[in-house]
Amino acid sequence: MKMRWKAACLLAVLVLDIFLVGAMKDSYHKTRDTLFLPVDAEAESKEKVKEQFSGNKQIALTFDDGPHSNYTPKLLDGLRERGVHVTFFLLGENVVGKEAIVKQMQEDGHLIGNHGYSHVQLNKESVLSACEQIEENNKQIEAITGVRPQYLRPPFGSWNDELQCTTNMSVVLWDVDTLDWKTQNTQKVVRYILKHAEPGDIILLHDVFPTSVEAALEAIDILSKEGYTFVTVDELLID
Repeated sequence: MKMRWKAACLLAVLVLDIFLVGAMKDSYHKTRDTLFLPVDAEAESKEKVKEQFSGNKQIALTFDDGPHSNYTPKLLDGLRERGVHVTFFLLGENVVGKEAIVKQMQEDGHLIGNHGYSHVQLNKESVLSACEQIEENNKQIEAITGVRPQYLRPPFGSWNDELQCTTNMSVVLWDVDTLDWKTQNTQKVVRYILKHAEPGDIILLHDVFPTSVEAALEAIDILSKEGYTFVTVDELLID
């Protein structure tokens, strides 16, 4: 009797093991099918994500310290060919004698902002001196374009609340500093932009270096293929 009972127990255990192993295999295959998608399905999923955010992939390219007699016109030509608009923060002392370039910026649809008259830290100047420099640049830009600048980028990003109350302009800094002035290397600047740029970013460049102009146009070509669009600062901030 005991032998029969033991045999029955062993048979029951064996049947249970077979059932559990089968269930585990079925569960494993279902889980594996979920976690390890076929290559085509994974690619399709990535494309759907790209499509979902493509309309919001906007970047504002900004250029400080210009205009430059040679490099800024080359940049304007390249931007015109690509149908891209950017923002220029002009240095007052560099505008003198280059009025035609400033006028071309406006005619091409770019936004023109103020970068002070000379490249000094405005928050280390007296409020009166800082505001006089900003106003002098505003007047000469308005005399050329007929439009008074509304956006200001202080040199070095140096600013304080006291100056803000006096100028009544929108101060624009940046999200990505390419350090193009330091490296002056086209490919390094391109790689830096591609690595750090994200939708909604304001990118800082300078149109007084040939390497920066080359890098900007190359980055535009690459990012455009990735679904990015390029807007002026006011369009980015207002949107």
